[in-house]
Amino acid sequence: MNINHLSERFKSFAIKECKGSSQLYEHLSIEISKDKNLIELTMQTRESQPIPNLLLGAVHYLLLNGKDHKLKKFYPSLVENPRNIEESFDYFKDFCYQFKDEIIPILKNKIVQTNEVGRCSYLYPTFCYISNIVQKPLALIEIGTSAGLQLFWDKYSYSYGTNEIYGDKNSGVHITAEIKGENSPFLQEKNPSIASRVGVDLNIMDVTDDEDNLWLQALIWPNHHKRRELFNKAVDYVRKNQLTLIKGDGVALLSELSKQIPKDHSICVFHTHVANQMPSEVKKRLLEQVKSIGTDREIFHIYNNMQDKDLHLDYYINGKECTKKIAKTEGHGRWFSWEL
Repeated sequence: MNINHLSERFKSFAIKECKGSSQLYEHLSIEISKDKNLIELTMQTRESQPIPNLLLGAVHYLLLNGKDHKLKKFYPSLVENPRNIEESFDYFKDFCYQFKDEIIPILKNKIVQTNEVGRCSYLYPTFCYISNIVQKPLALIEIGTSAGLQLFWDKYSYSYGTNEIYGDKNSGVHITAEIKGENSPFLQEKNPSIASRVGVDLNIMDVTDDEDNLWLQALIWPNHHKRRELFNKAVDYVRKNQLTLIKGDGVALLSELSKQIPKDHSICVFHTHVANQMPSEVKKRLLEQVKSIGTDREIFHIYNNMQDKDLHLDYYINGKECTKKIAKTEGHGRWFSWEL
């Protein structure tokens, strides 16, 4: 990593990710991209990490953890009436210098594991589509599961700009999203049948652990109150229900996990956004693993951020491969355009 490369990553993050979603993070990211000392600070991170998210998350984490600094006056997650965003950068810079010794270990040791419940808005119709094809129970395997909140997508309720409610209509977690474009997804009246749920991650997050919970909270952008509300409601649900979470390399373990699933269940491997942290050789190995399993049994693979940001579905039935682009999606699940 070099300074120019990192500077461009912050500029790109501001324009492609933050614009229209977080004015505070857009402004800070643009200013960070022009500050050599702050860019040098971010060189403490692993290159595979989404570095802007990690730095901003580290600062948010320390603020949520009680650091007393005037910077908190700009964060909607900490104050009701935040100050003018245009004045925030000098305070942000001062905070980073003042608490540099605490920021660096976070950059070195923590990883971005946003457990974005809102992305279930497009996962739900995708699994409905799969269920309609196979007409059998689905065995879920999530790679990069973090705390496993997305594994309970069938336990949440959904609405898409109308009064119709889908999913578990009695759920305390209600997710809304806009469907853009002319196509509408297949949304079945009855929820897909789930046979099993397994999540795999190199670093499992435990929502009952105060430290893990605070880090996940810190990765939610300060002005995204609805995301935070959904996260907390989903956490309450997960705390009350059993979930199989395995610490390990999901790509390496996939073959063995698939062997444990009865053949009258359809394997559904899925991951949202975690592939942007996978080296190209790992992505290739994952696709090869899915294809290998598909020679012997049916398997579905739902993903984005492998070759592009769009949502894709690859599947094998009777050894025959089918690949589809499912949707274009907003990063936090606020909208998607259905492609089928």
